[in-house]
Amino acid sequence: MTIERRLARAEFTLNRDYPVPLERVWEAFADEEQKLRWFGGGETVEHGEWAFDFRVGGRDVDEGTFHGGPVSRYEATYTDIVEHVRIVTTYDMWLDGVHMSTSVASFEFELIEEGARFTHAEHGVFFDQFWADGPNREEGSRGLLDALGNYLA
Repeated sequence: MTIERRLARAEFTLNRDYPVPLERVWEAFADEEQKLRWFGGGETVEHGEWAFDFRVGGRDVDEGTFHGGPVSRYEATYTDIVEHVRIVTTYDMWLDGVHMSTSVASFEFELIEEGARFTHAEHGVFFDQFWADGPNREEGSRGLLDALGNYLA
């Protein structure tokens, strides 16, 4: 089987207002125990490798098998962290061992009257058979922000 070699790009920005203190939203990213509670896919994933190193230059790894489905692997490197302001990462995704994408993602935290505004902006490059996966990435990111909201509630 020949794989068509191609690239596609996708960008999106998602905003969520959470009715909790900004520090609480920040800690959901910065504290390993808290991040495990909302980021790891919940009951739909059999968890595999996990690594958490929240510092500039540090790496996170989250690997899991979707029940009845593929193995997903996320590897991120923190490139910028300003406490309570922003987190910037570059990250790669694999599906069943095939490198599917590389992305730059920024997470911004803003104090608002009602609590905290969170902004996730991302630019991804998708490889070969995953070239059309941009909309799925955005949908997956929406799901993560929903999971974060549920955790914070």
